[in-house]
Amino acid sequence: MNAITIRKAATALYDYPKYWAECYGIADFLPMSRAEMDTLGWDSCDVIIVTGDAYVDQPSFGMAIIGRLLEAQGFRVGIIAQPDWHTKDPFMALGAPNLFFGVTAGNMDSMINRYTAERKPRSDDAYTPGGRGGARPDRSSLVYSQRCREAYPDVPILLGGIEASLRRIGHYDYWQDNVRRSILLDARADILLYGNAERALAEIAHRLSLGESVECMTDVRGTAFIRRDTPDGFQEVDSTRIDRPGKIDQIVNPYINTPEMDDCEQQRRLAQQFGIDENGLQIAETRATKLDREKTVIRLPSFDKVRNDKALYAHANRVLHLETNPGNARALVQQHEGRDIWLNPPPIPLSTDEMDYVFAMSFQRVPHPAYQDKKIPAYEMIRFSVNIMRGCFGGCTFCSITEHEGRIIQNRSQESVLDEVKDIRDKVPGFTGVISDLGGPTANMYRLACKTHEIEAACRKPSCVYPGICPNLNTDHSALTQLYRETRALPGVKKVLIASGLRYDLAVKDPEYVKELVTHHVGGYLKIAPEHTENGPLSKMMKPGIGSYNQFKKLFEQFTKEAGKEQYLIPYFIAAHPGTTDEDMLNLALWLKRKGFRADQVQAFYPSPMATATAMYHTAKNPLKKVTYKSDTVESVKDPEQRKLHKALLRYHDPSNWLLLRTALIKMGRSNLIGDGEHQLIPKEQPEEASVYTAPRRKNSADAHQRRTHGKKILTQHTGLPPRIRR
Repeated sequence: MNAITIRKAATALYDYPKYWAECYGIADFLPMSRAEMDTLGWDSCDVIIVTGDAYVDQPSFGMAIIGRLLEAQGFRVGIIAQPDWHTKDPFMALGAPNLFFGVTAGNMDSMINRYTAERKPRSDDAYTPGGRGGARPDRSSLVYSQRCREAYPDVPILLGGIEASLRRIGHYDYWQDNVRRSILLDARADILLYGNAERALAEIAHRLSLGESVECMTDVRGTAFIRRDTPDGFQEVDSTRIDRPGKIDQIVNPYINTPEMDDCEQQRRLAQQFGIDENGLQIAETRATKLDREKTVIRLPSFDKVRNDKALYAHANRVLHLETNPGNARALVQQHEGRDIWLNPPPIPLSTDEMDYVFAMSFQRVPHPAYQDKKIPAYEMIRFSVNIMRGCFGGCTFCSITEHEGRIIQNRSQESVLDEVKDIRDKVPGFTGVISDLGGPTANMYRLACKTHEIEAACRKPSCVYPGICPNLNTDHSALTQLYRETRALPGVKKVLIASGLRYDLAVKDPEYVKELVTHHVGGYLKIAPEHTENGPLSKMMKPGIGSYNQFKKLFEQFTKEAGKEQYLIPYFIAAHPGTTDEDMLNLALWLKRKGFRADQVQAFYPSPMATATAMYHTAKNPLKKVTYKSDTVESVKDPEQRKLHKALLRYHDPSNWLLLRTALIKMGRSNLIGDGEHQLIPKEQPEEASVYTAPRRKNSADAHQRRTHGKKILTQHTGLPPRIRR
């Protein structure tokens, strides 16, 4: 079954017959108390969403977009936001839901929300009124699910969101430094929804409303559940037979996106495998097409094996990432202590009409009135921003987008985006005419896609832009350029800024887009993410070389000058990423000094569950290539002192780092870089005030910009819905 057939088979979100409770109409806010339910005339909720975030009725917040979607299907939806988890009582505040509990940790993974990259507790939480920390437990989705089970043992529990999505199989846990089993088992939930969950949620809700048992729902895409045997009619394939760690037989490998073949050869073989010729047309049936991928399941190494064998962990990570294309992905299964965790293929991406339907819900665009005047920092940051698309085909190994949103871009129509901007203009308090962001996971992937659905359905490459831009990828930014122009022409809109991360290697393919962006949509600073300058770490990140950055910088400066503006390009970088040596970081520091950059804030690599770079960090193997016990080692920075050194090199200009850097440079045999010369990194003398050194601050500093925009990325990493996260 090819991608077109699959998409036609998926029921559109707006085609379901509405549940009978639609007669109650649309609530101003989804209720958070029995008193609100009474006002609405409800005797019960059909669905209750439990979330680790404060309830903000705005489409960048997961509980709002899922709640409003289910409401539009006719269901009565209640919200339990940031409950006290020490007892089951807060989970009983709205009574038992008629259909199910939907449980999520919130827009962010609760562990990343709570701890820094150095595993130190944070004192704040951007998703909590007043920004206070401690309003949610560690591993929130797990704890909330257990409390729901205690409160109402017979009510089905659906587990979703970024936290559950990235823990759907055995996964390395950075905070415990070991491999944990699937969160589905620990949470005692009935089913796990991974990725953007609207399609799966709508289907499950309607099937439950018709009396079907959740245990019978084993055919919903984008779900994981527990089963004890392989169903009749399925062909089970051992993953180690198709990508075996160890000595490899010379056989045709279905994962043929390896460096040994050029792009053309890869596309030719992939197309043949799926019965498609080089022009995207169907060809005669081949041996490969006789395999029914819809009835094939790949057995990953068991939890016990990946916990105890790092090569098998890296192998399992590789196989999982190669089974992410909805057009050709097969089901996966992994045994956990006698029980199988079964993962159905990823959800079918939403069409533009469905995306418009989701974002056209009756959002109030403000926090629930229960919070009164308490500010919610995450909301304050994004209340004037618009998400125009989902997904990312960049494939950066440290990123969580592909694992959660997928690599196929899901676009809203221009009309839908313009309607939301008007809604912000007319409804959101404090709007001054400035749209703070018109973007998504990546600012400039709007309406970019493979040249045909057939090739897209066959492709198994982890990235469309690495090691170079695929010739099958459309890079025409004209639809986005037109959207920018139409948005800033709206009455009442004075300025439209672009704050989402820009994929500069794509942007340079369309200079007209760069000119439009630089001339009209930069607020003094434009963030950009080369991440590093050295090929070693860049190859482990799947990021382009620094040459692409230089091309974009040249265009940026040219169009800035033509516009007669004073604007600056702000690059930012990752310290201590797998594959990074001390010498790599030193070379980056020297590059920064030559270019005159002084980063006030730096970020160290943060191993999030299930990311490819995290597998590198844990196993010292490279899942981007075939994994063997003898394959090359990927060095990772784990020692706290070395991590501190790598961060210090990014802040070479800070006198408080000079003592550490002097010691390191001498040890590295690079004492020639100590001195007051133009080409030396740090001075010989230590100023007395170094112990109380504070980085200079200015209102529009690059540091402030980085903190704003980095927070914005994290902000929309929401519950099984459309996140915008890169880290």
